Amino acid sequence: MSALIQLQAVDSQIYSLDDEKRAKPQEIEALKSSFEAKKQSLAALEKISLDLQKDKKDKELELASKEDVGKKFQVQLYQLKTNKEYNAMLAQIQDAKADASVVEDKILEVMDKLDKSKKDIEEEKKRLAEEEQVCNAELKKIQDRIKEIDERLAQFEGQRKQIVPDIEKNILSQYERILQSRDGLAIVSVKNNSCMGCNMFVPAQVINLIQMYERIITCEVCNRILFIDDDGA
Repeated sequence: MSALIQLQAVDSQIYSLDDEKRAKPQEIEALKSSFEAKKQSLAALEKISLDLQKDKKDKELELASKEDVGKKFQVQLYQLKTNKEYNAMLAQIQDAKADASVVEDKILEVMDKLDKSKKDIEEEKKRLAEEEQVCNAELKKIQDRIKEIDERLAQFEGQRKQIVPDIEKNILSQYERILQSRDGLAIVSVKNNSCMGCNMFVPAQVINLIQMYERIITCEVCNRILFIDDDGA
């Protein structure tokens, strides 16, 4: 029974480490997904900047067009023969200049927004660089832990191989079946007349059978192998 108890202690460590290791890929994926989500804010700022640049070009084309109209009116102005036509053309020139001035103001507004957008992008890049350092540091911690787990698992597997030969094959087979069906806990102690696996009551006659150690006794409820620890039942 002592060898079986030792084996359970080793297997408990193995199951715990295996569970932790299985969770690591999800932790890695969560970190990467979180960082990718943070990068979306930079992408959004860069899109705003591109839209502003396009808007600026469109307005510059619009300004050039209005200035061309003003120049054409200016050329036509000196070809007019009557004061009425001359005054009408002057009015059109003024309107063209006013329209151009409005577009110029809009271009200046866009340029101000572009300047702000550039600062926002630089700040976001700096923040992301810091976030990336944090992310990479966390990834390294996880990878280091996986390596540590693998090393410890190898040690416990070595201990397991040393213990297994001391256990009868039929008992080992029964133990391993229970181990798989009970999440890595196949043998538990009895304390205060209770099974430490499921907390159910263990009758005195069952405790007597356990103490005799003539055969493997299992809990009637959870089917785990029972033993009496040093504190007794």
